[in-house]
Amino acid sequence: MELQNLGITICGKWIKRPENVNFVILGKSYKSSSGNSKLEMFSFDPKTTCLSSSPLTEIDIEKGEPVSIAVHPNGEQIICATTTGDCKLFELCVKETSMKLSAKEASSLQGVGVQTCVAFSIDGCKLGLGGEDGRLRILEWPSMRIILDEADAHKSFQDMDFSLDSEFLASTSTDGSARVWNVNEGVPVATLKRNKDEKIELCCFSKDGTKPFLFCTVQRVKFKPTTAVWDMSTWKRIGYKVLLAKPASIMSTSPDGKYLGLGSKDGDFCVVEVKTMRISHWSKRLHPGASIAALEFCPSERVVLTTTKELGVKVTKLTVPADWKDWQIYGVLLALLLASAVAFYIFYLYSDSFWQAPDTYQAFTPHMNTLLGDPQSSEDPFGPLDL
Repeated sequence: MELQNLGITICGKWIKRPENVNFVILGKSYKSSSGNSKLEMFSFDPKTTCLSSSPLTEIDIEKGEPVSIAVHPNGEQIICATTTGDCKLFELCVKETSMKLSAKEASSLQGVGVQTCVAFSIDGCKLGLGGEDGRLRILEWPSMRIILDEADAHKSFQDMDFSLDSEFLASTSTDGSARVWNVNEGVPVATLKRNKDEKIELCCFSKDGTKPFLFCTVQRVKFKPTTAVWDMSTWKRIGYKVLLAKPASIMSTSPDGKYLGLGSKDGDFCVVEVKTMRISHWSKRLHPGASIAALEFCPSERVVLTTTKELGVKVTKLTVPADWKDWQIYGVLLALLLASAVAFYIFYLYSDSFWQAPDTYQAFTPHMNTLLGDPQSSEDPFGPLDL
């Protein structure tokens, strides 16, 4: 599904709401039409895999153009970094029949410079800001208390991601370096090692809860780009694989951690099953000739949102095995329980009499009488012997 409307889409994110209801928030520039930039929110229909043709609600960004967006895990706060050097805070209010985006005061986010990377931690208690000037800020949310303010974290930020337990933050620089930070203590933990001909460009933590890995895309001078894996316990590289086979512009993981998504600079994207590290879905020339700026998995469906400045927004249904629904799991468990009950009943009917507890003693007696004879009987069970 492709969304066609006015404006240039700069960035986009899913908004997860209760009961698996999802919206999409887009940061759009209307500079060419002499209008203000806006945040526009669209509804998503999982049956048709489509966004609404017109926004449910929108709000003007009075100054500057959007650069990046971060949505709080509760789906109520949105932060939009702008070209003016301010990060604007918006709040989503959803009522039964209406919804509204409203601007909120956030003095700690004013004048911080252009932020190329903005992200909330998985638990929603931390906010990370990575600046075009290479400055890293980690703030406690919602108190805005500064945990870390490192002016020379990088030459200029390219990508960042929080770990599943919200303990670490990984970041990459435009110069090809990558670092890991302890979020709670506000200190650097490691600088990822690389060869002289390598540039680490994108980073993403595993999110399945079983594999404590950090994925990074690595650009090499004379070889195809690879996706490398670092062990979070030692921060050492443990392997790599050629997946997209071309320079990647964006990388992300599905909320359940089962899939890893990679978008290219010429409009392709692939989805990799993390368990096997094999490609499960490939969309070639989804955005022909355009660099994919945003790639994000839907919180509740096997659907991916992609955006480019040149070709707008697309929602793509993935060709991966369907997930088991809750009712299907309960149905299988009930069927197994019924099958076990039927098997036990059949075993009970056709088993030795010992298993029939109420008749155990009574059923046992005739067998013994047959062998030993009835002591109260006056008849000889064998009769006289004729010698």
